[in-house]
Amino acid sequence: MRYDLVDLKLFLAVAEERNLTRGAEKAHLAPSSASHRIRQLEDALGTPLLTRQARGVALTRAGESLLRHAREVFAQLEQMHADLAPYAQGIRGHVSLWANTHATHTFLPMDLAGFLRDHPQVSVTLEEHTSPHIALAVAGGEVEVGVVAGHVESSGVELLPYRQDRLVLVVPAGHPLEARRNEPAGLGFGAVLDYPFVMLHAGSAIHTFTMNAAAAQGRHLNVRIQVRSFGAVLRMVGAGVGIGLVPRSALVFADRERPPTVLELSEPWARRDLQICVRNRASLSGFAVALVDALAKSAEA
Repeated sequence: MRYDLVDLKLFLAVAEERNLTRGAEKAHLAPSSASHRIRQLEDALGTPLLTRQARGVALTRAGESLLRHAREVFAQLEQMHADLAPYAQGIRGHVSLWANTHATHTFLPMDLAGFLRDHPQVSVTLEEHTSPHIALAVAGGEVEVGVVAGHVESSGVELLPYRQDRLVLVVPAGHPLEARRNEPAGLGFGAVLDYPFVMLHAGSAIHTFTMNAAAAQGRHLNVRIQVRSFGAVLRMVGAGVGIGLVPRSALVFADRERPPTVLELSEPWARRDLQICVRNRASLSGFAVALVDALAKSAEA
């Protein structure tokens, strides 16, 4: 490359200030040196990045594109420094854990807090994915430990019991479905698809799961609003925005002043047996074994 991070940092400063002199000052360079570096950067990329104006500079389309990429580059560098910092502070181990929405928003926060308190030399990266994606990643060696829900189609993993839970339907007080709360067999999912839903955000594992469950019945969900947590789902439902599908364990986040009505579902998939997923327990790193043991032990408590 004929440009470096100093050039990108300078361009970022000039682009954000929309002024070469102020950008050079922000990058701790003399204006003449900054101007020379910008010209070299444009030559290296083969396109103008800035349009000089009487009161500053404007970005060309190429400049706008570079600005976006430069911000991403420096964000990645900051993340790299954050990831490496624990090693400099004496943390000697790291475990990557992928989990579905259910586990991520309910049981894992407390269980991981206990594990990290007992193992100060270990750091954990937690990512949220769908259960099938997690099982494939574990089988392929992309991640050491996963937490999945229900049956997963992957012959290359070992599954250990973690937690038992159920998905339940929550509706506002006075909702037409409230009259069916005491049906012994529970409600079929198809019976509720005519009503607007409060959902977790698109891209969350449970959002994908719920959309697929509706599609399996040849239907589409009427999504009224999307939020970022089960607690927010419960508050929106309690306020009358729509109905929602949440784990029973998430009901602790319900608004006590306007609690939603809880209805059981008859669908087999409503039972959510969470399981720890590993490729081969014998081949796990010592820290990963410690995490698996801690999660399994928390399930017995």
